[in-house]
Amino acid sequence: MLSIAGYDPSSGAGITADIKTIAAHKCYGVTCITALTVQSTRGVRTVEPVEGRIISETLEELNSDLKIAAIKIGMLGSAEAARAVAAFLKRNQPPNVVLDPVLKSSSGADLISGDGLAILKQRLLGMALVITPNAAEAGLLTGLTVSTLQQIEEAALQLRRAGARNVVVTGGHLEPPRDVLSLDGRQGVITLTGQKISTSSTHGTGCAFSTALACRLALGKSVLDAARQAKSYVESALKKAPKLGRGIGPVL
Repeated sequence: MLSIAGYDPSSGAGITADIKTIAAHKCYGVTCITALTVQSTRGVRTVEPVEGRIISETLEELNSDLKIAAIKIGMLGSAEAARAVAAFLKRNQPPNVVLDPVLKSSSGADLISGDGLAILKQRLLGMALVITPNAAEAGLLTGLTVSTLQQIEEAALQLRRAGARNVVVTGGHLEPPRDVLSLDGRQGVITLTGQKISTSSTHGTGCAFSTALACRLALGKSVLDAARQAKSYVESALKKAPKLGRGIGPVL
């Protein structure tokens, strides 16, 4: 299982959080860092993208040495990183690619450049087996206002029309939380309803969900079953989350 993402030194999100989720699913994780950040539970202070050449060489080295059963793509940070990842996917066509379009931090910092977002929309959306935006990210990707359940459903369908094969728009802000799925070969949408977990430790929920989904795909589950099990995993992680730091704490 390969995670392509940024480095969060607080381990709430990004590469180190992905490794934690991969280990919980009894998979073996390898990584490619796309950006270094200075951040804590209080927010992102600095983002320093990794050179595209290093990303390309890392991905090709790992792919030549190991059989990669699934890939999770998180924060890209720059157009250079987005181009490197898109080129790698085109050359190798790996299975079970999950794209979590990380566009902004919970503290409001931009986590991808404008030209990087354009590459993500034009090239990466159609290369992934599944994309997993939250409501805010779905809004940025589609240009729609995305807040209500009906708006989330429309955004999921719009992303499919834009070329995404399978879409899961997570609606953790809804009461109760609902994720909306638009799946290849199915008409309409499927809604997965969860339970609201009262906690201030929510940093990294999107990373945990997308990585758990990729792990389940690697273990042979369907997209629908993988999404259901990833949702259950995140609920459990929220229930167990310790109160760490002075800001928004990480999920377990």
